[in-house]
Amino acid sequence: LRASGDSMADGSLYNGDLLVVDSAEKPRHGDIVVASVQGEFTVKRLLLTPRLTLQPMNASWSPTYPDPDELDIFGVVTHIIHRPREMY
Repeated sequence: LRASGDSMADGSLYNGDLLVVDSAEKPRHGDIVVASVQGEFTVKRLLLTPRLTLQPMNASWSPTYPDPDELDIFGVVTHIIHRPREMY
């Protein structure tokens, strides 16, 4: 899966990175997951307590508090592959 956007940039997940996703892995509190909320896909950190939250890792983005009945988690991100940033 290729990431797009900058909502996870503070977690070292950048636009264009390749994500290795394990759909057999049971998601736990704090995992980065691929999820769908009302049919829209997203990659966020999953927080289970104190309230179900999809937490971005970029201060410019707001967390999402999905209804559990409208949240589908497709897998846990196990590896992030990205090119080193070029220094100028």
